[in-house]
Amino acid sequence: MAFDFIAGARGRLVRRSALGFAAAAAFVLSGCAVQPRVPNTSAASTSLSTQTSRAYHGRFAVQYNDQNGVQRNAYGNFDWQETGDTVTLQLRNPLGQTMAIVTSSPSLATLELPNRQPVNAENVSDLMQNTLGFALPVEGLRYWLQPSAAPSSRAETTLDPESNNGRPKEIRQDGWTIDYLAYADAPAVGVKRLNLTRNEPPLDIKLVLDQ
Repeated sequence: MAFDFIAGARGRLVRRSALGFAAAAAFVLSGCAVQPRVPNTSAASTSLSTQTSRAYHGRFAVQYNDQNGVQRNAYGNFDWQETGDTVTLQLRNPLGQTMAIVTSSPSLATLELPNRQPVNAENVSDLMQNTLGFALPVEGLRYWLQPSAAPSSRAETTLDPESNNGRPKEIRQDGWTIDYLAYADAPAVGVKRLNLTRNEPPLDIKLVLDQ
């Protein structure tokens, strides 16, 4: 699949002094990396027989404004592991180095950067915004990747007129517009490409799922 904005990321990475991650950039460029891990969960909170488990691997491109209003870009790969109400998101640069690990659960959000102690907060969006300079909509993505609107708030869903199974073409929810650009070819199922945009603060996210 063509994915031009990521195809040129490796060249830009060499020429730029940062990937756009305000707090993580220095560690990324120096070659430091957080070792990938699977979140520790107790039997009480994670019973695979009774709770949902999903995993996604893919590529991302993020365009956002930093605290000074300067437009920044970040590119790379991601791994998403969802078990019950707990989501662990690992972000890697195009060279494969782990830039950040975000773990979100109903009671706690944790973010790990290379060579730093984990930072905790109650809200994953505030934690990412304060640490990375932008926040991915983790709670909404749990549903938008399925694909469906989140049940917690009102949403406007436009169905794909070319589909016979009622899959969405666009969802508007919580200030976000989610455009579904491509679905996997049969016999595979699920979302292949989607864009997420928000006007305030400005944020543009492009995702490609390699399932």
